[in-house]
Amino acid sequence: MDYRTRIISTFTKSRLRAIDSFAHKAAEIQHRQLMRILSRAANTVVGDRYRFGNIDSLEAFARRVPIHDYESLQEEIELMLRGSKDVLCSGRCLWFAKSSGTTNSKSKFIPVPANHLHDCHYQGSRDTLWLYLRNRPDSRFFATKALVLGGSHSSVAMGGKDIKAGDLSAILVENMPWLGNSVRVPSKQTLLMSEWTEKMQAVIREVAHARVGSLSGVPSWVLVMIKELLAAQNCKTLSDLWPELEVFFHGGISFSPYKAQYEKLIPSSRMQYMETYNASEGFFAIQDDPQDSGLLLMLDYGVYYEFVPMDTFGSAHAEAVPLEGVDLGCNYAMLISTLGGLYRYVLGDTVRFTSLRPYKIVITGRTKHYINAFGEELMVDNADKALASACKRCGAQIVDYTAAPHFFPEEGKGRHDWLIEFAVEPTDPMEFARVLDAELQQLNSDYEAKRYADMTLLPLSLTVARRGLFHDWLAEQGKLGGQHKIPRLSNTPEIITSILEMNSRPYTQSQ
Repeated sequence: MDYRTRIISTFTKSRLRAIDSFAHKAAEIQHRQLMRILSRAANTVVGDRYRFGNIDSLEAFARRVPIHDYESLQEEIELMLRGSKDVLCSGRCLWFAKSSGTTNSKSKFIPVPANHLHDCHYQGSRDTLWLYLRNRPDSRFFATKALVLGGSHSSVAMGGKDIKAGDLSAILVENMPWLGNSVRVPSKQTLLMSEWTEKMQAVIREVAHARVGSLSGVPSWVLVMIKELLAAQNCKTLSDLWPELEVFFHGGISFSPYKAQYEKLIPSSRMQYMETYNASEGFFAIQDDPQDSGLLLMLDYGVYYEFVPMDTFGSAHAEAVPLEGVDLGCNYAMLISTLGGLYRYVLGDTVRFTSLRPYKIVITGRTKHYINAFGEELMVDNADKALASACKRCGAQIVDYTAAPHFFPEEGKGRHDWLIEFAVEPTDPMEFARVLDAELQQLNSDYEAKRYADMTLLPLSLTVARRGLFHDWLAEQGKLGGQHKIPRLSNTPEIITSILEMNSRPYTQSQ
């Protein structure tokens, strides 16, 4: 560990002790967070509506406040965008994380007030680094530069020049504390460029000769940057260009489909990968142990958690349980209440607990991103793992994918249609489809049951996408770069049909 990194690390001990207390003080910490949230919002429009000031228990909070989705808060958020204060959170909110969502092209604007930005998002970033340094005593993090890749922001027309919206990553860059700014590359001006292709070239020019030691971003977009950088510098691996590179902090999508490509492009024994769970709505979890895929749920960021079992989610009798009511192995939809003005809000992600002391989760998918057209309950987590196994067995590497159901009404059956863009194509796409189908059956008993003797589900169909297809589709949707991503699974065929219309090299293999 270099001198500067060692000095900074000495100031992290008390915070690391607080994180360690999550294992035995979870209920106490979460109760304190809820009371803090309600107190801060007691004099807001929503606080007055639900009488936050006299809620004194978790049970009273659950009885009095209904579960919300974005649409149920849209009227209040539009008031905030126009400059109204004390609506969902105290005071005026000047920053909004803009998210188009993945199943709806209409933009969502998630409030990011200053206290939530600093107590949740930036605290999560700091804790990620402190946990990494604890696990990595040979780190030279502060002796090198940290490459960050993100989106842009702009003023909101309805809110005046002081109210801005953009990708969460852009908001974080714009307001980044001095310690982060001291090591970050590229420049703020470059990072906040709005045109993605032009920005990518500017990033490459700035970072090519920097002493980069860490990467942060969404795996798919960082991979695009790496490949363009290596081509521009005529290098085969990133280790040749940046020999001091030691860690990639990643999130936003599953890393497993990309792992093999990263290991090939960064063949360094020093390289580590650390997953974070940071969404527009808040920073929620961190991979605190490199040998454990479970993410430590962060309990003291001004976020109160509840969980709805997915087997009842969306039904009239669905009930949310607090953290101490969850079970291992159950798939849950996550609800959050935050200092950012969201209360019992359906985040849209599904999680499964892998540990209860401390609480650790894995992200299994989205409440709207699954295929259950035939009772197969296929989640993104299943799809990612099956693809990773199929790629390993068939010597393939993927760029991106999407899948959806295909119905044969006259037969009373159906199948799953998969559209995959490969970085390294399998020698035999039909064999890859067979392996993928078998892996899905191995991972998902419901899928296996529906596939039995082709009684309900026929063998999946694989279409090999032309190179750059998903990039072109995102560009057409105005979603290039930043935190935008391809919807992995859909329960209806509209998205895959839209992408297939652009596929100028159709090559379909089905069993």
